[in-house]
Amino acid sequence: MEIRPATEADRRAIRSVARETWHDTYDELEFETIEETVAEWYSDEALERALSRPGTAFLVAVVDDEIVGFTHGVVEGDEGDILRLYVHPDHQNDGIGTGLHERLRANLEDFNMNRMRAMDLAGNEGGQAFYESQGFERTGEGEVEIGGKKRREVVYTLEL
Repeated sequence: MEIRPATEADRRAIRSVARETWHDTYDELEFETIEETVAEWYSDEALERALSRPGTAFLVAVVDDEIVGFTHGVVEGDEGDILRLYVHPDHQNDGIGTGLHERLRANLEDFNMNRMRAMDLAGNEGGQAFYESQGFERTGEGEVEIGGKKRREVVYTLEL
């Protein structure tokens, strides 16, 4: 597995991993809601903004010349946020998520981050177990709007 910075040429593969992962993970969301959300959150314009924002790390995991996962984090002040961390369903439980997380953390620590947060939809037990296995503690809840509805999310924090 290779982990490298994402480029504009990776946008289509990033969208594909996001779409497959969302459909596999978020059973509570309707098909159309996932399609619309992925189209919005991973549009060419949204990905270009994410790739160029200061204090940002956007990484992809590549296996056999195929992008199979990605992560996106940003630092503001001394706090970092994991905005996205997805591994294609066919490649989960192979250490790819851990590799992406470790590399993202190292990259964000270069920006003098002292605390890292991650948010995930409340129904994603697998994602929550992953963050807990990485040393994060559940520290709160929030809301995110998806498909025109407010959805509950869990907030995890890792003190560094």
